[in-house]
Amino acid sequence: MSIDDYIEQHTSDQGQLLKDLERRAHIELMRPRMISGHVQGRLLKILCSIKEPKRVLEIGTYTGYAALCLAEALGEDAFIHTLECDDEMESFIHRFVDQSPYRDKIILHMGNALDILPGLVKQESFELVYMDANKREYSEYFDIIIDHLPKGAIILADNTLWDGKVALDPMPHDSQTIAIDQFNKKIRQDHRVEEVILPLRDGLSIIRKI
Repeated sequence: MSIDDYIEQHTSDQGQLLKDLERRAHIELMRPRMISGHVQGRLLKILCSIKEPKRVLEIGTYTGYAALCLAEALGEDAFIHTLECDDEMESFIHRFVDQSPYRDKIILHMGNALDILPGLVKQESFELVYMDANKREYSEYFDIIIDHLPKGAIILADNTLWDGKVALDPMPHDSQTIAIDQFNKKIRQDHRVEEVILPLRDGLSIIRKI
């Protein structure tokens, strides 16, 4: 048994709806690996439970898997706003979100995150943010939201190790690796936050506004 299999077997169950979502993603979608997955999904739920936010922001819905995990941990008067730019994913997202008992806690915004974020962060005070969208735009997302977040707010940024490529010399045309490395360096040098990168799957940064 691999260590990954061992970890998954000893992680709390994700429930049938998320299992079905993950299975359909592998059958129907070109990039099912983009789903947060069982272990990371349970971590998102636990972190959200610890934080107890009233408002959560997700940048990059994809299938809705992570949004559903985060919504599980939300209190009675709490909501998650989730942003997705690919309109071809909208029907897939609704297929599973609409089956969930947490569907009324999930507010889906379709469109470009860079267009939606400036207005949204002025309307809501987000205590937890999950970034899993265009890696080339991570630094821009951060710049838009950081001054609007309350002290103690948590930003979770996915894929910040990028298959380990950030530790290598990137090819000049590898814009995603370059952008993620620049984001990691930017966060490390920003006096407004403290951060740690967890080597979970493709890297998960936990960033806290201080």
